[in-house]
Amino acid sequence: MSEEATEQKIPKGSYAAGRRVTIPEGAEQPIVVFINGVAQSEDQDYVLRGNEILFTREIIKEEKSGKKKLVMLLGVVGFYNKDETIDVQYQLNGKTELAGDLSVSK
Repeated sequence: MSEEATEQKIPKGSYAAGRRVTIPEGAEQPIVVFINGVAQSEDQDYVLRGNEILFTREIIKEEKSGKKKLVMLLGVVGFYNKDETIDVQYQLNGKTELAGDLSVSK
C-alpha cells in the first residue's frame, strides 16, 4: 500500500468511517472485495493483513440521524449522500459465501 493516500472530498451529511474491515471468521482464498458492488484490486485499492482488509483510502458512510431515518422510512423525500458499502466474497468449507455491508473501523 502506498503512503500517498488520495485525499477525497467528504460530502455534507457523510463522514470518513475508517479504512479497516474484518474478514468473516474462517474465510479462505480467493477473497474478492467490493465497494458499492464494484470489485476492488488487491494492492491498488486494499491489502489483506491477517483477518483484516486495509483500504488505501477512507470509506465514506452516511450520517443517519433519527429525523433522517424517519423521513426516509416514510418515503417523503430522498437523500443522496455518499454511503459506501463493503461486501466480501470468499470461500468457506468449499462453498462460495458473501458477507454484505461489513462494518468499517478506524
